[in-house]
Amino acid sequence: MQPSNPSAVLIAHDRWANHQLYTACKALTPEQLTQPFDMGTGSLHNNLVHNLGAMHGWTDVLNQTPSRPRLEEQTYTLDQIIELHDPTTNAFEQAALANPFDTIINRDRGDQTYTFTVGGILTHVMTHSMHHRAQCLNMLRQLGCNTLPMSSVMEWMLVSK
Repeated sequence: MQPSNPSAVLIAHDRWANHQLYTACKALTPEQLTQPFDMGTGSLHNNLVHNLGAMHGWTDVLNQTPSRPRLEEQTYTLDQIIELHDPTTNAFEQAALANPFDTIINRDRGDQTYTFTVGGILTHVMTHSMHHRAQCLNMLRQLGCNTLPMSSVMEWMLVSK
């Protein structure tokens, strides 16, 4: 059964939609995965890693721990990206749901302090992921993918039981 709590819906949908995208990318060559595009972070590979990197980084903010090295500093195969997905998503989910959504988190970056709520971080990371997945769908279309993967919350609700 589908979750009904909005935070659980956001995370479950994000997990599902990313896996749909990974499945579509399996038909691509490594060259197509890294082909440059004038959108997003420049390629399917970069967008996929960027989405995971954002989740990775915001997990550190939610846990109020020092920032780990950015995932974007490396190149990964699609299989490695897929392998990173579930542990990264699980860690983010655990961190995002560990405190009430109105919990205030202050984060220093450089010489500036930023203030966030847990609910704001959760919403940002999920909508950020959706934004970059849409760019990935456009890249897949430009690469000649005739059947784009399902990605919307409505599609997820229709196929998830």
